[in-house]
Amino acid sequence: MAHSNSLDFSEPPTILVVDDTPDNLAVMSALLKGSYKVKVANNGERALKFASTTPQPDLILLDIMMPGMSGYDVIRKLKADPLTRHIPVIFLTAMNATDDEREGLELGAGDYITKPISPSIVLARVRTQLENKAVADFLRDQNAYLESKVTQRTQELAAIQDVTILAMASLAETRDSDTGNHIRRTQHYVRVMALKLQNHPRFGYFLDDKTIDLLYKSAPLHDIGKVGIPDRILLKPGRFTPEEFEIMKTHTTLGRAAIEAAEKQLGMEVDFLKHAKDIACYHQEKWDGSGYPEGLQGDAIPISARLMAVADVYDALISRRVYKEGMPHEKARDIILAGRGSHFDPDMVDTFMSLQDEFRAIAARYMDSDADLAAKATQLERLQT
Repeated sequence: MAHSNSLDFSEPPTILVVDDTPDNLAVMSALLKGSYKVKVANNGERALKFASTTPQPDLILLDIMMPGMSGYDVIRKLKADPLTRHIPVIFLTAMNATDDEREGLELGAGDYITKPISPSIVLARVRTQLENKAVADFLRDQNAYLESKVTQRTQELAAIQDVTILAMASLAETRDSDTGNHIRRTQHYVRVMALKLQNHPRFGYFLDDKTIDLLYKSAPLHDIGKVGIPDRILLKPGRFTPEEFEIMKTHTTLGRAAIEAAEKQLGMEVDFLKHAKDIACYHQEKWDGSGYPEGLQGDAIPISARLMAVADVYDALISRRVYKEGMPHEKARDIILAGRGSHFDPDMVDTFMSLQDEFRAIAARYMDSDADLAAKATQLERLQT
């Protein structure tokens, strides 16, 4: 803001003078009109109307003692309305008691001038309030600008997160028999289960909206560790030998290590990858402790991994692959149910059973087409040659 003898406004500021006495309105209009645009109102109701009408006044000179709505009533309404709360108010009144002035200032007035007025004092105080408002408006505009930039940057970071996850997931998918639709299906399975469990006494503390969003984004990385499994094992269509299975099991710890390596390159742990690490490493753990890689049992298995276990097994059962047909929903459902309390968290199985229609709808929406499977078969053939 310019520090000079005149305000640096592109147009003269507008001052609203509110007084029920015509003579007072005339005196103030004559005093101000040389430097400012002046509007007048002879009661509180008209003052509020002018204050909320565009263009709004830059300053209000307000009498207190008026018929009907007093000046105190007017300022209360002005400060209660987001549209008018930023307009500075100077009380201009014959009420000269200390308590009157205190009340006016406590209600939000910027200044309090008693009558009879000194023209030079009024002009100086008007100027001060207008300068203060110019600074406040500038800061408010700057804050709005900064908030918009923060919002934009937050959206950009979220997009970067999404792209990072999808790029990493796509890398794993190129070497796996799963199609990209498997990634989308498991994402949606995890989300519908998490939303259903949000109010569950065992899971509500963990499954807030932000966490569910991160789980949805992280789910595609559950098999990222498969990039480290040799092709002769990863692409084998039949059963693994015991030795091959031991190597295949390492995709869990390889997945966590890959994500940790990405964090190391960044020089920090990244919140949105925490769930991805847990999902990648522990989604093959079983409720009874018979899973891998660490043989975790019960609640020691991260919630995110328990959700992923149900989603991943269900989709593996129903999905067509290059080398197999998918089984019917009913058979897959019965296998999940049979694993209640052994393979899977019992409460999550119960939730899965209550969401069967949603699971079937997701599977149908992202079904693998013949073209998807043909493209995957061609991709795998190229990897094998």
